[in-house]
Parts: sequence; C-alpha cells; structure tokens
Amino acid sequence: MTKVSNENLINTLPKGLKPAAKFVRIQDQASGLSTTRFIQDVSTCLIPKAIFSRSLADLTENTFLETSEETLIYIVPAILGEKISRKIFSKGLNNDLKKEVATKGVDLIEKGGKNNKQVLPVKAAIALAAMAIPLAEFSLNYIKNLMTLKLFNKSDFKNIASLENNQEDRKHQEKVKNSAKKHIGLASCLYAGCLGLAALLAARGKNSKSLQKISEFIVAPGNKLFKKSKKAKEFVNKYFCMDFESTKKGKLCLSKGQLTTCVLVGGAGYFGASADRGKENLKETATRFPLVALYVITGSEFVERGFKKLLQKMGKCKDLIGKNLEVPEFDKLENLAKELAEKKNTNVKDEYKSLVKQKVLIKGLPYIFAIGVMGFFVAGMTVFSTKKRYENAQKRKNNGTKI
Repeated sequence: MTKVSNENLINTLPKGLKPAAKFVRIQDQASGLSTTRFIQDVSTCLIPKAIFSRSLADLTENTFLETSEETLIYIVPAILGEKISRKIFSKGLNNDLKKEVATKGVDLIEKGGKNNKQVLPVKAAIALAAMAIPLAEFSLNYIKNLMTLKLFNKSDFKNIASLENNQEDRKHQEKVKNSAKKHIGLASCLYAGCLGLAALLAARGKNSKSLQKISEFIVAPGNKLFKKSKKAKEFVNKYFCMDFESTKKGKLCLSKGQLTTCVLVGGAGYFGASADRGKENLKETATRFPLVALYVITGSEFVERGFKKLLQKMGKCKDLIGKNLEVPEFDKLENLAKELAEKKNTNVKDEYKSLVKQKVLIKGLPYIFAIGVMGFFVAGMTVFSTKKRYENAQKRKNNGTKI
C-alpha cells in the first residue's frame, strides 16, 4: 500500500463523505493524544462557552482559559518532554540507553534488566520536569483573575456574569489579587522542588536504592501500590502516572496519566480561584467541573466503546469491528477493501466507500455526541443554573428568608 494510492481512493469518495474521511484519518495519524484532542477539546469547550458568554469579561476569560489550557496540555508536553527535558536529563546515557527512555516505565520494570538502574531515574526526572504543565494549569485560573482585574476592573463574579452591575468593592479586589499572587508563588515553589528532585534523580539515582524506589514509584505507581491486584495496578498506571507515552517513532508525547494530573491539579486552581470571587462562581464551578473533568480525561472513548458494543450487537459494521471491539486504523482500510473485494468478487472502490462510512460512523457519532452534550448542553446548563440560583436567592432575600 502506498500513500498515493490511498490518497487516490479517498478522492473517489462522494463530496459529502470526503471531508469526514480526511478528518478521521488525521485523528488516526495524530501522535499521542495531542493533535486530535486539541481539536476536540477546543471545539467542545471554547465554542459553546463563547456562544453562551454573559459579558465581554466572561468571553475574554473563557477565550484566554480554553486556548491557553488546550495549548498547555496538548502542545507543550511534547516540546517540554522531548525537546528539553529528555536532552537535559539523558546526557549521561549512551545512545542505546537514550532510546530506552522512550519505553514506558512500567514495561521496563516488568521486563527487568541491569539498565533500569540508569534509565528509570532519568525517566522519573523527565516526568517530574513535566509537572510544570499541571502547576501552570493550576496557576492559569489565578492569572485569569488578575487579568480580569487589570482589563475590566472586576473581581466580583456577579458583575462578570452580568447577574448584577454594582460598584466593585476595593477590599474584595485586593483580596482576590493577593490570593492570586500567593497561589502562583506556591505553584512556582512546588515546581522548584520538582526540578530539584529531578536533578537529584538524574545525577544520583543509579547509585541509590532509595532514589531507585522513588523513580519506580513515579513511572509506575500502580506497581508499588497494588502488587496483588492487576486491574487496580493497570488503572493507576494508566490514569495516575506522570510518565510520558511515546510515538511510533520513539518521541515522547502526552500520556493519559499526565492528562489526569493536569485535570486534578488544575481543578484545585479552578475551585480556589472561583471561591475567591464569590459563592456564585464556586457553585458554578462545582456544577460544571465534575462533568468537564470526566470528559477531558476520557474524551469520547467511553461513548465510543459503548457505541461499538451496540453496533456489534445489532450486527452492524461487521467488516470493521473486531471481537474485542478493535477497529483498524484509517490507512489500513485500503488493504482491507482489496481483501473484501477479492473475497466477495466486488469492486474495491465500493468496498472502500463502505468501510470509510463505517469508520466515520464509529468515530463521528460519539464525537458529535460529546460536542453536543459535553459542549453546548453543559455550557448552557451552567449559565442557566447560575442565573436561576441567583434569582431564587434574591427572591428568598427579598422575602426575608435566610439564604
């Protein structure tokens, strides 16, 4: 199979199907989580929030947060991990060991070998350096508060969300400003500690049993915490490990564990920064964050898996969905189309068109569902519930009832 022939087959598709096919192909070709999830999260989070924005300040905040967050989470890891940290911390390794740095830490531990004493501390150091991303995510919410103060002279969420239009309290503004500076400073200090431990691991890790154990915990926490439970071990290693994933070319890229860490650490910043601006902001964050956090961590994969199970039970997409719900990558559809055409004595283009339709259905509907439900529904529901809570509180206040 050549790239040209595959491109030619795509060009034989109907006009309505071709753009969807190319989008799904880009998703399959993307390295790690970065490209596809960047597009997915921007379209799911920013666009609906922009549409439901309640003021210029609200729109500015959402635009700043979403674009900076998505860039930080999906673009920066590959640069920080591959281009910076890997080069710095693996300087003491020979060329063969430098290649092993791209191997998942849990795989190195389970495989064993004398090289682990040198490689694992380096991997742990690189992972610790990547803590810049969740800590920066934590700080972004406080930076947003400072930005809104500077640009719009607003710190009261009721004014930002157009619930009220009152004179700002100078003492409250000062409180929000000081809290933001304090928490940004705290995040900076924590990262300095991470860098210090990273430098120690990279320099002394191979000669210290204690540092070896710390390294193993960082790159494979599930192995240390749940030695007897395979499911628990795999779950923790997948969702709570700061170790990088690697592309097919051996380049470091964003992992699911890093993504979860960003959501959890960033969530602390969300709640803290929103509490500073008033209980209305805190309640809105509490309404939205659990749903958004679950979506960011899992993407549409839960929906997609359930959808594939449903299609399998209905006897649909038989040529594409395997017994274990596996689906071939887009660029493998050409060879599959040729095999099916030869087996059924049919036309390759027709088989290819059918396979592409199935692939777009499997990937597309869960994606659209996620945008519709997690995007527009959550954004609209959040704005409506905040306004409704405020109106009900005002009615109780006016009636002399304790809020």
